[in-house]
Amino acid sequence: MKYKRILLKLSGESLMGEQGYGIDPKRLNDYAEQIKEITKMGVQTGIVIGGGNIFRGLSGASKGFDRYKGDQMGMLATVINGLALSSALESIGVKARVLTAIRMEPVGEFYSKPKAIEALENGEVVILSAGTGNPYFTTDTGSSLRAIEIEADAMLKGTRVDGVYTADPEKYPNAIKFDEITYDEIYNRGLKVMDLTATTMCKENNMPIVVFDMDTYGNLKKVVSGENIGTVVKV
Repeated sequence: MKYKRILLKLSGESLMGEQGYGIDPKRLNDYAEQIKEITKMGVQTGIVIGGGNIFRGLSGASKGFDRYKGDQMGMLATVINGLALSSALESIGVKARVLTAIRMEPVGEFYSKPKAIEALENGEVVILSAGTGNPYFTTDTGSSLRAIEIEADAMLKGTRVDGVYTADPEKYPNAIKFDEITYDEIYNRGLKVMDLTATTMCKENNMPIVVFDMDTYGNLKKVVSGENIGTVVKV
């Protein structure tokens, strides 16, 4: 097993599955089953989910929402997704705990690093929601921060694409995939793996990122087992 403790970043949009909005129960259950597989292997798992399937602060701002309030709405969307995932995990016998960056007991417990690490060491899946608790920060930055705080071995970024390419492979079929790439190369090539704040945090704290296709069942287990899928981003 390559990674003993991970931070798994899931996008809110991927929870939509084939739907145009909200949460697709089939996709949610697929994710829960894959997470169960790795917890049975003994992998300590923290999870951050985006909220783009419900509300995205930036797109809200472009439609006339105040950015500050729009980002707060986005944070709440991540809590809804976190509750849905924790429910799906518990329904298949996996202990899960929702920690929120904004106080909202009894919806979730208020996040602290010792609480998160204690839960991980007790074999619980820890779902870290509400981003950083601050506007103007994305869930990518929230993921980077939490990965560093919980002392994860790596941050795994589950996407629809099977790695980092020279260009968007959905638009450019001739784009070439990287097996490994450095943070500096991402900057220099202008690749949009994560936003710059998140990428810089990972670089400065030597946190590797593995970008892989989470929508192919079984890939999560392959990544934590050390199989060569996806793209590793490192210093």
